[in-house]
Amino acid sequence: MSKKNVAVVFGGRSSEHEVSCISVVTVAKAIDDTEYNTYLIGITKEGEWLLVDSIAAIQDGSWRNSDKNAVISPDTKGEMIVLPEGTRIKLDVIFPVLHGMYGEDGTIQGLFEMSGIPYVGCGVFASAAAMDKFYTKLVVDTLDIRQAKYVPVLRDQLTDMDKVVARVEKEQIYPVFVKPSKAGSSKGVSKANDRDELVEALREAAKHDYKILVEECIVGRELECAVLGYGDTTKASGVGEILAAEEAAFYDFDAKYNNADSKTVIGPELPEGKADEIRRNAVAIFNALDGFGLSRVDFFLEKGSNCVVFNEINTLPGFTSISMYPMLWNAEGYDIKRLVKTLLDMAAERVTR
Repeated sequence: MSKKNVAVVFGGRSSEHEVSCISVVTVAKAIDDTEYNTYLIGITKEGEWLLVDSIAAIQDGSWRNSDKNAVISPDTKGEMIVLPEGTRIKLDVIFPVLHGMYGEDGTIQGLFEMSGIPYVGCGVFASAAAMDKFYTKLVVDTLDIRQAKYVPVLRDQLTDMDKVVARVEKEQIYPVFVKPSKAGSSKGVSKANDRDELVEALREAAKHDYKILVEECIVGRELECAVLGYGDTTKASGVGEILAAEEAAFYDFDAKYNNADSKTVIGPELPEGKADEIRRNAVAIFNALDGFGLSRVDFFLEKGSNCVVFNEINTLPGFTSISMYPMLWNAEGYDIKRLVKTLLDMAAERVTR
């Protein structure tokens, strides 16, 4: 039987470009080379699409110097990568390993839909709604699941900062978290303990998105759950816990990727019934957003009340060596090779269901 062709797309124009370049190495190495011919397509921060020769070129960063442009054609008759000299490579499946804007927000998923090529992960709507924390909250508001109270703010409203601050202070008490609605990996997220810090946090968040959320501060344990599948087939992993480094104000980008003292725990001890509640809620939220393939759903276990509080959902979670998603499924018997194969196989089911 001839091998299938898979395009693995990475990099991208988002603030999470570097994380994607780490995640893709894990994914590419896990693809079975007896079943697939793998084509690596890197997207630079400037938006240039390049055909990358090797995993080693990703690891040392030299892929950005490639002179081989490559694009995925939206022409449904082609289902292919198109190279400058006219070479066309027919694709059987696409595995996007992209985090953040222009990769996890439904934009590139729209291109894949136009091409007719099966692809891994959530579709246009689920990707867009889950990437935008404000719209995620609107969906979750329809479920019987608690989430942090929030105040939406638009960048243009910051021209009258006093008015914005007054509105926030009317509805929230300090400390609060300030988040760009669409940023990921905690980019642009700040904790504000007073009015001055709120103003600074709003300005920082506005650098990353025109929509901003100011959320109540939930004090508690940070817990995560991985989901795999779609519709009635969706299943949830066990629960993992994030232990941020003591000096970190919260589990921000630096704590996630640059602080060795931040740790993850698979299967932490929880009050009776809470792990099952988190797993049920993760599946319910994923399905309410019409999720497909994979997502990681994040929660808090509130200190004192032991109430489960939804935080956010990530439709293309990290695949780095310290990423929770593959670690959670590894604990369920899905090593990285089995997990990647499952996701690739599932991609074809999108067009048949």
